[in-house]
Amino acid sequence: MSDGGALDAARIARAGNLKGMGWMLMSAVGFASMHAAIRQVSQEVHPFEIAFFRNFFAAVVIAPVLLRVGLAPLKTERMGLLGARAAVNLAAMLLYFTALSITPLADASALGFLAPVFATLLGVLFLKDRVGWRRWAAVLVGFAGALIIIRPGFAALDTGHVYVVISAVIWAAALLIIKVLGRTESALTITLYMSLMMAPMSLVPALFVWTWPSLEALGWLVAIGALGAVSQWALAESLRLGETAVVMPIDFFRLIWASALGYLLFLEVPDRFTFIGGAAIFAAATYIAVRESRLRPAAPRAAAPPPG
Repeated sequence: MSDGGALDAARIARAGNLKGMGWMLMSAVGFASMHAAIRQVSQEVHPFEIAFFRNFFAAVVIAPVLLRVGLAPLKTERMGLLGARAAVNLAAMLLYFTALSITPLADASALGFLAPVFATLLGVLFLKDRVGWRRWAAVLVGFAGALIIIRPGFAALDTGHVYVVISAVIWAAALLIIKVLGRTESALTITLYMSLMMAPMSLVPALFVWTWPSLEALGWLVAIGALGAVSQWALAESLRLGETAVVMPIDFFRLIWASALGYLLFLEVPDRFTFIGGAAIFAAATYIAVRESRLRPAAPRAAAPPPG
């Protein structure tokens, strides 16, 4: 390649990274804002019902995509695995939304970064993934960060913390299913089926706690659906345009923005352990994501937002 061609390629890569960083910042702000909205409306609406509306409005948003691309992306021979992914995703979402209703936003955001760490462990157990010492070290750092936040034996065990950790384990299982599906199915097929399946699935638990939301609550629920759809899209665009190693560090702003919203809206003041532990978990998750992208660039990314 000539010097001019190399410079052009470098400029294109730099432009892609800058755009990817912008999209990642939008994703971080969007997810943290959605979680704050969930915390706000959970004072009136049960988290299970919030999850239904989140999925319902996501399905409404995804419907125009089907009108544009047709039914071809719905052709699949992995219907059972796609259904399992949606069910696992829903279980993680219900736990995480419940945690958001009772846990400081900063803590939930920090512990939510554990999902890729757990995915590494589950990949070794169930997919026979080979993990070198660097990723094992990252796993240990991630768990150390979780212990710093939870501080078992030094602080009362918080139910919300437990819910977030369990949801991270379940979400990690969903990431593994996505990885398996990615061998035969397109990202569009996986996304469409998730949106179309989770809405009716989430209606079942919602019916057991159903109350009709007020107009104000309905406005919050619409905002949650819109923020979730936009944030997911922004995350996908970020990882498509930019290098994982460049764009992933921007996602740490999710913790900062969640802390700011928690303080401004709910008078929550995160302590230093939340930031120290969150930084450790995030560093571990980012390293795992970067390592995964370099070892298997065609595989679905290990980096993922909390199940929202």
